[in-house]
Amino acid sequence: MAKILDKQRYKCAMSAMQTVQAIERAIPVLHSGPGCAQKLSNSSGSSGYFSPNIYPCTSINERDVVFGGVKKLESTIKHSLDVIDADLYVVLTGCIPEIVGDNTEEVVEGFQDAKKPVIYASTAGFKGNNYKGHEQVVDAIIDQLLERSDIRVKNLVNIWADVPYQDEFWLGNLRELEKLVKELGLTPNTIFGYQRGLSNIKRIPQAEFNLLVSPWVGLNNMKNMEKKLGIPYLHYPTLPIGAFETSKFLREVGRFARVPEEKIESLIAEKEAYYYYYIERYADLFLETRVMSKQFTVVADAQYALGITKFLVNDLGLFPAKQFVTDDTPREFREKVCSYFKELNFGIEAEMSFETDGYKIHNEIKAHDYHGYPLILGGHWEKEIAKQTDAHFLNVSWPVNERLVMNSYYAGYDGGLKLIEDIYSVARTRFN
Repeated sequence: MAKILDKQRYKCAMSAMQTVQAIERAIPVLHSGPGCAQKLSNSSGSSGYFSPNIYPCTSINERDVVFGGVKKLESTIKHSLDVIDADLYVVLTGCIPEIVGDNTEEVVEGFQDAKKPVIYASTAGFKGNNYKGHEQVVDAIIDQLLERSDIRVKNLVNIWADVPYQDEFWLGNLRELEKLVKELGLTPNTIFGYQRGLSNIKRIPQAEFNLLVSPWVGLNNMKNMEKKLGIPYLHYPTLPIGAFETSKFLREVGRFARVPEEKIESLIAEKEAYYYYYIERYADLFLETRVMSKQFTVVADAQYALGITKFLVNDLGLFPAKQFVTDDTPREFREKVCSYFKELNFGIEAEMSFETDGYKIHNEIKAHDYHGYPLILGGHWEKEIAKQTDAHFLNVSWPVNERLVMNSYYAGYDGGLKLIEDIYSVARTRFN
């Protein structure tokens, strides 16, 4: 019997078009049916250099299913190169061409001598969701564009984090991670966002190490780069939000990069003094706010469920009710991700669940006694259960329909202050 999945929090692998879109002057070339492209375009929530509503697409039909769509793909790539002014063309495959056996790799190899690089990623929906698709695009860049370098640029660090656009705060978080790494005396290199793009992609093999800030997304990419390009990596599983986790982050990155300890501690002392100045200004508000329960629930992918849980416990002293990870984390990573929720201060461990069904999540939230007004941080769909439970609600994870996010971020010391502002702005609406 088919299972009905309510309020799904991810899309199919071909939504990796968003990963390509996040690379400045990169264009996805879609080998799929027109319905796939249109559905995913409507959900991307962004235009950028080239609107997702007009991405080049083979728009394969019934005839192509019978006779194959490789000729149409070849023609689409050729015309894309002629008409669209881009630096990188990434062919993404949908379910139909992979089911019927179109040899996309062979077609793309025919454009090796093109004026601009053309690569491809296998992103059929039956192979996984858009978290998997994101990794496929990064692997395509590694395997088809990059070669091992004999040059290592001193202090150059490649930074990787969560999935662009699936995480509405991806760009602001990346820029803040860059700033933190730069203040350690290192040189950050990222490929997503303003003025990064192909020039930064070409610098990847010259880095001293890769820094992955994510519970599991991208870990296979790091292993691939270590094997092919000889680049070691530091895996920091928690998005650093607020003083406690950000200071820990700086110490671990600093030690890995062999930054002098006195420099690391001096930087942390300066940042924490600044951070706690603001906390002290509003300490009475935090201590005396009786309109909010001390218990909270986060409904988000592993990145935000973990990062926000640690922040609310370690920095604000709140207590976790059950936390829900909604990204369909692959089974080989689940035990490790689960262990991260047990690494909280004061001996606290957060109960968590890998759950993709919004119906089940909402039923569990309703059944829990929060001993007051709950605090729920999640996707737009949690607004419904927040009303039913009289909860404080903040839209922090996909889908984000409650707010426009341009360059906001929750990473770092300033990001923690921003998250506090957002939470207590909601709480203060009950004061009147």
